[in-house]
Amino acid sequence: MLVQLRFATRLTSVQYVTSEAWKKASLSRCPMHPKGGCGFSRHGTYKREDPHGTRIARWYCRKDHVTFSLLPDCFPSRFEATMVEMEQVVVMAEEAPGIEAAAGKVRPRVEDVRSAVRWLRPRVHGVHAALHCLVGLLPTVFAGCAPTVLAFREALGVAWVLPVLREKAEPYLSELPPPIGFGPRPMRRLPKPGAGQHYSGPDPPTRARYSCRQPGGMVRPGRRKTGESTWKTRKRN
Repeated sequence: MLVQLRFATRLTSVQYVTSEAWKKASLSRCPMHPKGGCGFSRHGTYKREDPHGTRIARWYCRKDHVTFSLLPDCFPSRFEATMVEMEQVVVMAEEAPGIEAAAGKVRPRVEDVRSAVRWLRPRVHGVHAALHCLVGLLPTVFAGCAPTVLAFREALGVAWVLPVLREKAEPYLSELPPPIGFGPRPMRRLPKPGAGQHYSGPDPPTRARYSCRQPGGMVRPGRRKTGESTWKTRKRN
């Protein structure tokens, strides 16, 4: 199991790669066993595809078989690219008239707009879900603030808000969804029962009516033949 932790740094992604800052990252003790005795040790690094040359430092707890990694503030969790690039994508979606229009601008080389929407939607949804949580978790800072990147930029007066939010939300990172936090992805809303669209075509046949005896020896048939009256008298045996 891999557990991500915050690597507090103000380096940009380029500075992080150029200086090989993962070599300076340190984790003095196991987060699960502060008193030691679990065989906690450094466990090399793993690479991220974008930007090229990025490595993330990690440690291993032998007792619980858990790997810990230190993710710097310039990188989003669970997504490739950088935090600044992630923020640019979400802002484009907020400024566009719709998700399809934003997907066409963000992924212009993708011919199928549905594929571009599938790529864009989890990024926008994850950021907005985290912002919505932060409005409630930090009311003194974001009271009355809309859960959008543009509104949070204005509230904090910064050019790039997502790296700053990871620092401010450090006590809640294990619960916040990615790309800001290290918690689970936000769940998709399931459709309500019976909310699906009806199938096209003619109305289904009505339910057959079964015969039932009426007072006076009259019965009402379930199915009538052509020319047959609705009510008929049945002789008593």
